[in-house]
Amino acid sequence: MPRGQKNKLNTPEKRHQAPSGTPGLKGAQATATKKESFSSSPSPPCGILSQRKPGAKSHSTLKRPQRDLSTTTLSAGVSHTRSYKGANGKIGKEQSSSQAPLSIVQSQRDRLTKTTNILVEFLMHMYKRKKPVMKADMLKIINKKYKSRFIEILKRASFSMEVVFGIDLKEVDPTKHSYILVSKMSLPNNGTVSRGRGFPKTGLLMNLLGLIFMKGNCATEEKIWEFLNKMRVYAGKRHFIFGEPKKLITHDLVKLKYLEYRQVPNSNPARYEFLWGPRAHAETSKMRVLEFWAKINNTVPSAFQSWYEEALRDEAKRVQATVTARADANAMARGCSSVLSSSSSHTY
Repeated sequence: MPRGQKNKLNTPEKRHQAPSGTPGLKGAQATATKKESFSSSPSPPCGILSQRKPGAKSHSTLKRPQRDLSTTTLSAGVSHTRSYKGANGKIGKEQSSSQAPLSIVQSQRDRLTKTTNILVEFLMHMYKRKKPVMKADMLKIINKKYKSRFIEILKRASFSMEVVFGIDLKEVDPTKHSYILVSKMSLPNNGTVSRGRGFPKTGLLMNLLGLIFMKGNCATEEKIWEFLNKMRVYAGKRHFIFGEPKKLITHDLVKLKYLEYRQVPNSNPARYEFLWGPRAHAETSKMRVLEFWAKINNTVPSAFQSWYEEALRDEAKRVQATVTARADANAMARGCSSVLSSSSSHTY
């Protein structure tokens, strides 16, 4: 069973356990779109953070893998003005009791989102300090009105940390309720790539690796920017998390060998394409990347049928390569031991 099937913390919404043959799709829609859904490459699941104007609505429901997907807008606690220390203050204004129930429900959701953002800020603070996270400390920064909904808030925060920043929240001691934060990859400087202040870029890298995988293990630069533009990430325009994205993906991640950037053969004028770099192959796998995309799409890896099958083959090759390497190492060790034994027997 792929690792993504047994998550530390579930996503905020229920996973779609789709009926056989139509994973990740619902009811009549699944039947109507079955052929269309898996006959072509799905659009990228835009799980990366995008800045929102106040009052903007968040669209995170992903209905069809093959269609253009709206950006999952996760405010994710990266406000430049709010500190998690202010969590004990009131969050939002009280709604009038005369308002419609739907408005009250929406208001409660907004407040939970704000509370989740504060918790994400706190988790990011602890990640940068490389400190374990205690449940007791998290409860301290959550408004007392929402303590009864701590598990829900923690699941939301964990989801945001994973899909936006590529950081997993793992419980290490159930009795003490202590957690650690672990990056999915080993980007330098705690994932920020460059020294100084900034946010981890691992989530973006995981998205790019997924796109490259789903485009036949090679994605043209045009497709990469089409993907990034859907997340409101543009070449030459500084992003509040990713900095200058063109430099990040064509220079920094290439120099670190997470991506390969090369000219398309025989292209005139010159066009370029991206592939996985050697460090990407070493630090992650097609299955892990597919699990990441599945989580963003609120489904399971097998929903992406052809890529899931390719990922399974890749996993089998990796296992076989590991077994072969161990066998070779054991044979070499036995050979060295035999030589030493033979040498010592001829010593007078």
